[in-house]
Amino acid sequence: MGITLGLVIDWFPTQGSEQAKKIDTFWDVLIICSVPVFVLVTTVVLFAARNFRMRPGEEHLDGPPIHGNTRLEVVWTAIPAIMLVALCTYAYLVLHDIEKAPAAGNERQITAMGQQFTWTFDYVENGKKFSSAQLYVPQNESVKFNVKTKDVLHDFWVPAWRMKIDAVPGITTNYRVTPIKLGSYPVVCAELCGLGHAFMRQTAHVLPKAQFNAWVKKMTTPVKAAVPAGGGAAPAIDAKALFTQGETQTGATACGACHKLADAGTAGGVGPDLDQVLKGKDAAFIHESIVNPDAEIAKGFNKGIMPANFGKLLSQPEIDALVKYLEEVAGK
Repeated sequence: MGITLGLVIDWFPTQGSEQAKKIDTFWDVLIICSVPVFVLVTTVVLFAARNFRMRPGEEHLDGPPIHGNTRLEVVWTAIPAIMLVALCTYAYLVLHDIEKAPAAGNERQITAMGQQFTWTFDYVENGKKFSSAQLYVPQNESVKFNVKTKDVLHDFWVPAWRMKIDAVPGITTNYRVTPIKLGSYPVVCAELCGLGHAFMRQTAHVLPKAQFNAWVKKMTTPVKAAVPAGGGAAPAIDAKALFTQGETQTGATACGACHKLADAGTAGGVGPDLDQVLKGKDAAFIHESIVNPDAEIAKGFNKGIMPANFGKLLSQPEIDALVKYLEEVAGK
């Protein structure tokens, strides 16, 4: 009954990778082995508590001398030892299998860079480098993640893929997955990394190969501002839309998701109220606050709350447009 219940319960999110199937099977094996052990040990403990408990009047008595049963002791030592060796061997084989590189030796490599409190994903496609705050991978292709951190310990985890590994300062850790199910899945930091840990969330998008290639082409093609048919200057960047909607190409989070700004109609409370903290500030201060947010911390807030990767995810014209907009609506 216990084994059946343990196998029927849907413990995990959807199986989004080849590795997830093998890890879930290992979990089922652990359930099958551990439930009988749990039941047996619990039964023995309850039986002993019922039949060998101290009765009234026996408080100062020693129990009768009992000679151990050598055969029984050998059995209850040997069987768990054999089970442990077998399970450890199976665990090693599963780990070896899920870490094995594809036979062709051709797999995509993505650098997952953690920093308080965001992830940035660095790609090299067709000889061109680019970064994204959202993770995009093709379906049914092996991807090796090189995991790094710019500050403290983080942990790169996509629950649907089952794989997770620490991002450790000073070294590069890695693992590989083969996504098999299309869709969008949460990317989570599974290591307590500071006050903003709960907000360290991104999204992994598994796309068909053709759609992934189209996304790569979009990311590696320089953005050209549209020129009006009659000539003249190119249209300016809509800084207000950038503030409220974010940068869709790189996935940079919208400023308004965390900051309150009356002109933009945003009410985010994670970061400071920009109408207050930017009042009387010049363009240089606002620019520094975007690209190096820990340079000066607003009263009542802590270092590391705002991601420091906007200078990488936004183009210089986008940053300049944001600075000009914020100076006009909040700095006066």
